[in-house]
Amino acid sequence: MASAAVRLAAQGLGATGATCTARQLVFDVRDFGAVADGQTDNSKAFERAWAKACAAPGRAAVVVPAAGGGGGGGGGYLLHPVVFRGPCKGFVEVRVAGVVRAPAGLDAFRGYHEWINFAGIDGLLVTGGGTFDGRGASSWHLNDCPWKPDCVPPPSSIKLGSVRNATITGVTSLDSKFFHVTIVGSHDVEVSHVSIRAPRDSPNTDGVHIQGSTGVRITDTAVATGDDCVSVGPGSADVTVSGVSCGPGHGISVGSLGRSPGEADVRRLRVSNCTIAGTANGVRIKTWRGGQRSSAAAAAAAAVSGLVFEDIVMRRERRPSVVRISDVKFRNIRGVSATQVAVKLSCSAASPCRGVELRDIDLRYVRRGVATVSRCANVAGGVAGGTLVPPPCI
Repeated sequence: MASAAVRLAAQGLGATGATCTARQLVFDVRDFGAVADGQTDNSKAFERAWAKACAAPGRAAVVVPAAGGGGGGGGGYLLHPVVFRGPCKGFVEVRVAGVVRAPAGLDAFRGYHEWINFAGIDGLLVTGGGTFDGRGASSWHLNDCPWKPDCVPPPSSIKLGSVRNATITGVTSLDSKFFHVTIVGSHDVEVSHVSIRAPRDSPNTDGVHIQGSTGVRITDTAVATGDDCVSVGPGSADVTVSGVSCGPGHGISVGSLGRSPGEADVRRLRVSNCTIAGTANGVRIKTWRGGQRSSAAAAAAAAVSGLVFEDIVMRRERRPSVVRISDVKFRNIRGVSATQVAVKLSCSAASPCRGVELRDIDLRYVRRGVATVSRCANVAGGVAGGTLVPPPCI
């Protein structure tokens, strides 16, 4: 089996623009038993192919072909959680041309924080034009992290942990269960020409999260998710984000910072030549309120410095709702409003509200001496009567 799995190839690595003139050992996962039927767990086959490539001197490649070329089936390669561990004897390429799919749900991830974990490797290329499908829709409803700080996070799709000299390029990450790509404790890493996608309402699906890492470059990448396109956490330095198309999502963020004592600093981040469209935020620095108040704790708190945000285009991409709202009555509502705008009717320009009634509304602002107000947009007709505080806008 092993002899059949070794193929010698002299070929160029077009995804990086470099040319390989020496022979490369190629390990096809199908030769180790992988089947692209969408049902067979291929983790052992992938691990065996990785072990061979990692033990090979020089340059070696683990190849995941597209289904159809003798791979069998069109359901992609089902892959349970795996750790591709180094150190390796040489440079290893993981060339994914097919679709690699995570298990649905969370049962297969007990004891795992990541789906695909590259650990302790010096010299790695992940490329090939294929797709890593996290199948997050099956478990997003189980994620309680948005409202529970001590939650157990679902697994991230791809992790680079303690990795050096690594590149991810020319692949797609789809519908991660949590973060798409995490870069932790790593150095000299590039993510370029990658497509990262998840629905705008998918929780915690950050595109690329960086923490405790230096020399990280995120370039020419399109991120459309339900959370931060790029997030830079504690202990990160010399990070470049350039040519990123971001949106939908929450924008490009530093943090959150200050949640835990002893967090390392964030230094020398440059975000440039990016387009941010249809996001909840643009670029921001997120910090936790409170924290330790002692002078010693303040001295140990994380610092943020040397940040540059430049040449960024922000676009608003909001499609008006086409839901028709009519015959709505607000009656006998009284009390205290937390905001000065106590009544706000904000309807769609494409389908204005009709037949709205305001009757006997008495809402006072929490600040004495300041009157409450009403604001209306795209309300096509309505009636108001009785006691009305604030004055009606229809």
